[in-house]
Amino acid sequence: MSSWKVGIQLYTLRDETAKDFAGALRRVAAEGFAGVEFAGYGGMKAPELKALLDELKLEALGSHVGIARLNEALDEEIAFNKAIGSKYIICPYLAEEHRKDEAAYRETFRRLEEIGRRCAEQGIAFGYHNHAFELEERIGSETALDALFGSTSPDAVKVELDACWVHFAGHDPVAYIEKYKGRLPIVHFKDVRRQPDGKPQTVELGTGDVNLTAIAEAASRSGVEWLVYEQDVCQNPPFTAMANSMAWMKNNRLA
Repeated sequence: MSSWKVGIQLYTLRDETAKDFAGALRRVAAEGFAGVEFAGYGGMKAPELKALLDELKLEALGSHVGIARLNEALDEEIAFNKAIGSKYIICPYLAEEHRKDEAAYRETFRRLEEIGRRCAEQGIAFGYHNHAFELEERIGSETALDALFGSTSPDAVKVELDACWVHFAGHDPVAYIEKYKGRLPIVHFKDVRRQPDGKPQTVELGTGDVNLTAIAEAASRSGVEWLVYEQDVCQNPPFTAMANSMAWMKNNRLA
């Protein structure tokens, strides 16, 4: 039996959540997802959101919180996430100012460690979510991704590996899942095609170039808690893309 459950990163449904946040969560639950990873809370207060999640039998698996917000209002974010039952706060991206050179990267690593320790002190885990650039940029002989996790402690900064971007950057997602076994509670599970101009196009699960089955098997071997479906840009309406991707997972016995 697989170790993981299936969630969705709500950034996939950002156009729909902007119209009807609660209604979008109802659609997620009806589709069969076990949990949601937030990218904003739809203006809902924590008790109201927790009551909705409980009603829908959805878990708050985590929240993406930008580094500016982490720097400005970390205690508030920790309190909110604990109130809705979320186990993880994830930094989802680093803008250019935080990685413009090695010195900037080193300062960012120091800050991520500090944020992670403050989260741990209050009973919540902190992690970092990659894109492709962390595997394309280097610090000395290492990729920036390896340098980030090598410069921070496993008890402070967990790995939320976006396997799609690892693949797109020309690396092996399975090898990275195995490398960070024990530190890797969440894998972003998504598919991508390289377009003729070399740019990525995120697509519905099973329609791109990523070996999703191998990633799921590696996640199971490595004790990953969540496979999180995400599609940065949908070609179909987002609810249709979500339904098609969940159908693919069910057909392949992954959900």
